[in-house]
Amino acid sequence: MQPELTSLRSPRVTAARKLGKRSFRGKERRFLAEGPQAVREAMEHLVEVYVTPEAAERHPELLDAARSARVPVLTASDEVVAEMSDTVTPQGIVGLCRFLDRPLTEVLAARPRLVAVLAHVRDPGNAGTVLRCADAAGADAVVLTDASVDIYNPKAVRASAGSLFHLPVVVDVPVEEAARGLAGAGVRVLAADGAGERDLDEELDSGAMAGPTAWVFGNEAWGLPEETRALADSVVRVPLHGRAESLNLATAAAVCLYASARAHRSR
Repeated sequence: MQPELTSLRSPRVTAARKLGKRSFRGKERRFLAEGPQAVREAMEHLVEVYVTPEAAERHPELLDAARSARVPVLTASDEVVAEMSDTVTPQGIVGLCRFLDRPLTEVLAARPRLVAVLAHVRDPGNAGTVLRCADAAGADAVVLTDASVDIYNPKAVRASAGSLFHLPVVVDVPVEEAARGLAGAGVRVLAADGAGERDLDEELDSGAMAGPTAWVFGNEAWGLPEETRALADSVVRVPLHGRAESLNLATAAAVCLYASARAHRSR
């Protein structure tokens, strides 16, 4: 099989490389998803698929699914796919995807029971991992505030392991607007902070977490500022029963989200 796309100066390749910049992604409302798993999960949002001849032979069912969905599939040389990729070892397949974020009003109208809010989260790997945790815990949506990283960053997309395409995502919302909107929809807002006055175990035992809940997670280094904590109904800490000084953001988020999921199932 001879690749159709071989020139690194092709307009398609040039445009794909520009999507590495947040400003260009926002202008075009397009982003890239790398690897067969990501492309498979992104099927409803694909614009085009670029694949090396070798990867095409390894994943014929994936390409058949794309063609059935009327998504153009272009074979490309290894060099072209590598130029489009953000990883050191490309997997030979890249999907060009449409933005998929939803308005906050749409998420609130669906009466969510569990929401993760990322406020001031700057690391794309952490953002993608928290989104993956929220998906696994059965959350109804993830909200990224305007002070947080771009969820379409290649590292964030990769860290989400396909979960970006599984649940509604809201982006670029001021944290105050998100907190007010959630509270107005009957969702209890909890801020996760190591210095919280309430213990997660206490929250679970009290039965207060059985209702609709939104968890607000803060910056990896300094947590949540006082003005953000003030927006919450309660500031909750994850108890540390051993000698560890703290938990990283993604681990703390997983613990909090699964605690809510447990409370909802118990109810």
